[in-house]
Amino acid sequence: MKWFDKDENLLLQRSFIFGLTGIALCLVPLFNGYFQFLNAPMGPLNGVGLLLQFFGLSIAIMVLRKRKISEQAKDKAKKMILVLGVALVFFFMVI
Repeated sequence: MKWFDKDENLLLQRSFIFGLTGIALCLVPLFNGYFQFLNAPMGPLNGVGLLLQFFGLSIAIMVLRKRKISEQAKDKAKKMILVLGVALVFFFMVI
């Protein structure tokens, strides 16, 4: 079954999980830069976090582009796009 054929609530839930995981992974190098918990390279972890945020954003955009979805799902997708877009801009400015 293709992702586009799945239920929009399931897709929005996956978008939220991917986005939240990406934000958490991007916060780890940020905190490590200030508090020096680990003396390890944090670039790959930051890259994986950004990749997960982009994936979550693309799922939310895919839900918004579906034809027959409820108004509630549209509003959730718009909020998810806004939150993940702001998070991506923030983490790009921090890098």
